[in-house]
Formats: sequence, C-alpha cells, structure tokens
Amino acid sequence: MIQYKYKEAIVMYEENELDSTCGVSDDELTKRFVEAIRIDNEIKKIKGIPIQKYDNEKKQPYLEYPDGRREYV
Repeated sequence: MIQYKYKEAIVMYEENELDSTCGVSDDELTKRFVEAIRIDNEIKKIKGIPIQKYDNEKKQPYLEYPDGRREYV
C-alpha cells in the first residue's frame, strides 16, 4: 500500500507488483533480457561486427571480433 499527500488529503492505493511489469515477474524479465543480449551478440557475429565486452581480470573493456581476437580500447 502506498500513501502520499495530495492537496491536504492522504491518498492511499494498492499497487500490485505484477501491474507495473504487465504481469511478468522479475525473474522472467531477467531471463528475457539475457536471452535478448545473447541473440543480439549472435547476430553481430554473423554480420562480422565486433562485440563490446569487459575483461574483469584486466579491468578493461575490449572489442571481440568474430575471429576471436580481442582489441582493448
């Protein structure tokens, strides 16, 4: 239940968690997001476009080309 004050009156309404996400749970949204990124990366590989990634060991971003080489930026 959410309360806020509007023109000296307290307005209260209940917001269903699923209403704000069109009936999709957080876990489902996360799965869909991860899958969308995977598909986008596959499309980039097919087109020969480099993919932007991040190397946690070197703490640097890099471009990964379809042939596997990395170019640190």
